[in-house]
Amino acid sequence: MGVVEPGSEVQRTIEAIFRIESAKLYAGIARMVRDVGVAEELAQDAMVVALEKWPEAGIPDNPGAWLMAAAKHRAIDHLRRRKRVERKHDELEHAIGEPLRPDLEAAIDDDVGDDLLRLIFTACHPVLASEARVALTLRLLGGLTTAEIARAFLVPEPTIAQRIVRAKRTLADAGVPFEVPRGPERAERLASVLGVIYLIFNEGYAATAGDDWMRPGLCEDALRLGRVLAGLAPDAPEVHGLVALMELQASRAAARVEPAGAPILLLEQNRARWDRLSISRGLASLAQAIELGGARGSYTLQAAIAACHARALTAADTDWAQIAALYGVLVEVTGSPVVELNRAVAVAMAEGPAAGLAILDTLRDEPALASYHLLPGVRGDLLIKLGRFAEARSELERAASLTRNERERRLLLDRAATCSTS
Repeated sequence: MGVVEPGSEVQRTIEAIFRIESAKLYAGIARMVRDVGVAEELAQDAMVVALEKWPEAGIPDNPGAWLMAAAKHRAIDHLRRRKRVERKHDELEHAIGEPLRPDLEAAIDDDVGDDLLRLIFTACHPVLASEARVALTLRLLGGLTTAEIARAFLVPEPTIAQRIVRAKRTLADAGVPFEVPRGPERAERLASVLGVIYLIFNEGYAATAGDDWMRPGLCEDALRLGRVLAGLAPDAPEVHGLVALMELQASRAAARVEPAGAPILLLEQNRARWDRLSISRGLASLAQAIELGGARGSYTLQAAIAACHARALTAADTDWAQIAALYGVLVEVTGSPVVELNRAVAVAMAEGPAAGLAILDTLRDEPALASYHLLPGVRGDLLIKLGRFAEARSELERAASLTRNERERRLLLDRAATCSTS
């Protein structure tokens, strides 16, 4: 039997293949055993077999199908044990919904798309807390290890491991069916899926804590998940709206950070560094969302706002009146005070700082914004433009005390310091 040296090229190759194929494996096996925790264990067992056999026999022409067949062998053994050995062969076939032919042809012919869609809806089930959905989604669908998820979110690895274990146990204990929901429940569950993907993207695009302004790896993971979901649910306009939003925002990544890591704000970015291919893909996804009737969808409206920025070759060319109008519609749709804060910024750009400040002043007692650093941060900027420097400094220092991102804290304090010399 072959032995794989730790860290060898063979091991790295096998691990890379498993990372690519893991979501399909988890999805296909979960359909059989109806338990994502068990499915992950059986898929991992298949990788162990690959590590034992491939060094000697060579990597198969279709490694994904080989791994699926190996995992199905173990799933069948698991079901046999669970249903007792004396169960008849035809009863077992009925239980798993397919013939017991764990050969490569059968593995290749499986409808992987449906299984992946089931896995996405299961990992993002509302029975789980938000942070558990994120961790489980990145583990099962993003292919990230527990250590990688922990590093991305600046959380201890044991904490992430515990979240994942508890999430799988919660799904099993709640008897969550491994299926794509239908009717009104599908729309509600799809909203949960989209929320998880966008939360992952946002944590990469504007890190809430730590020393980095961005964590591009999380943006890439979220975009990949969004594109997969768009392929699996092509008639859902908000899926395309979310993909459009992420593509358009991700297009600015190279221009958002200085070489030393300091943030560069939107109006100061070199737009020649914006990724035109990402913008093109984003605009195409936006058009598709609107064509499907999703023009008033939350993600589609945010994508339309991002598109206004993307189409402006310079900051001065930005159609702030259109952006303010789109934010107005978004406020109607969501009722979110954060969206109203963003509308205030757009109104300030379109009509002047006093008009924006008037909107912000209506939000000062909003409970949802009590510890939101951007409210005093934006007020501080508008107060500077109005020449009210002492008030501006106080607001910016308060904003700095509320943010948990070190780069943003420094930016706000530097901005506050300029008020003393104005």
